[in-house]
Amino acid sequence: MDQDINKIYHNEFGVSFIWKQEGPKKQSPKIQIIFRDMGFYLTYREIIQFQKQIKYVKSIHPCSNCKHKDRSRCMLLKTPCNQVDLAINALELRDIDDLINGTLFHIELEDYVNEICKN
Repeated sequence: MDQDINKIYHNEFGVSFIWKQEGPKKQSPKIQIIFRDMGFYLTYREIIQFQKQIKYVKSIHPCSNCKHKDRSRCMLLKTPCNQVDLAINALELRDIDDLINGTLFHIELEDYVNEICKN
């Protein structure tokens, strides 16, 4: 399977990658993000939207006084897919945040390096 993908980022919770297409160095414009037995096939803009939703959920601290905040799935995270929201706990939120931020960092770093190499 590694021959079929270009891995972008991974952590213990999930992985992000781009499917290779036929032809010389062609790639899909969408990024596959997989975590918790789910896969999302997202554009760069949708990943940015997802990052904003994660920041919002982190900012409201719905479980700050709860003894079981790390394990109780009492937070609702909207995804870029209008029909899908996720019930998550604080640990999952932290791991999703890392996965999305790491994915964006590596995409932007690669774009930056490719732009410098053109000059």
